[in-house]
Amino acid sequence: MLLAVFALPVATADARRITFGERDLRQGMRGTDVRVLQDFLTKVGLKTKVDGQYGPKTTRRVRTWERRNSLPVNGRMTREDAATLRGQVETGGVGLQNAASAPTGKATLGSDGKAVPPADAPPEVVAVIEAANEIVGKPYKYGGGHGDWKDSGYDCSGAESYALHGAGLVSRPLNSSEFMRWGEPGEGQWITSYAHGGHSFLVVAGLRFDTGYHGGGSGPRWSEKMRPTSGFTVRHPEGL
Repeated sequence: MLLAVFALPVATADARRITFGERDLRQGMRGTDVRVLQDFLTKVGLKTKVDGQYGPKTTRRVRTWERRNSLPVNGRMTREDAATLRGQVETGGVGLQNAASAPTGKATLGSDGKAVPPADAPPEVVAVIEAANEIVGKPYKYGGGHGDWKDSGYDCSGAESYALHGAGLVSRPLNSSEFMRWGEPGEGQWITSYAHGGHSFLVVAGLRFDTGYHGGGSGPRWSEKMRPTSGFTVRHPEGL
């Protein structure tokens, strides 16, 4: 009598035997080492579902970990990164010297109305500020920035989307209602979004980027003055 033998695909069987740090990991991969990665991320304060599948959520957690440790932000876990993460776990979840550091400086407002990022700002924050500066002075335009990134004018959420897109923090323009669900809840260390059903704006490194409440004129502008935030939902990008 012949016995049927069913074998796992080689790639699956190999993935089950690979230990964390033996190979570079990226989105779309799976295996025991991915489960270890997810567990390690949770242990250093980035709660991650342990399912062995390197999906978009795991990629976002890795990106946050990279930002906190001043590493290139690409969402991949190299062998070198794995060694660093393992070391953090073994020392009780303590990150690198500058991990998750709070801002020590604030952006300043130039005479031209454009923002100057502080010296200690992460690259993503600098990119958001530079993108926002590109549209400072444009007029307010209802629906502006939603049909095309480059527009003759911008509304509130179109301007916010343009700024965040500069750092790859949004992939398409969002409206104010969508910003109420975007990112993580609460204020960020560097970037905070305030939104309700009819309006949204950003605060980046201490400056407000908004299309209104300027004391004259409308359209994308930076301001050192905060506006009332009662009724706004407060969100921030992971790690920032």
